[in-house]
Amino acid sequence: MTTTIEATFDGEVFRPSQPVALEPNTPVTLTVEAAPNKASGEVVEKTSKPYSFFDVARSLQITDGPSDWSANIDKYLYGEQFHGEDASREE
Repeated sequence: MTTTIEATFDGEVFRPSQPVALEPNTPVTLTVEAAPNKASGEVVEKTSKPYSFFDVARSLQITDGPSDWSANIDKYLYGEQFHGEDASREE
């Protein structure tokens, strides 16, 4: 028996959008074809593994950052003063 059904992939399993005439736990063979988005008509396919933060950070090859970067990240990101630091002190 060959049947074409529409389904949605939720990241783990395919969820049929209508009832399927099969008993639970019946083995099947799937051929997957990405369907166009009903609103936009675009076909969205995930073609590669997403980048991790560390892969992106490494790719920037920043070698001359301050030695206390991780300890004082808020200061470098947001310009916040260190606890106990005098506001009038120039760096």
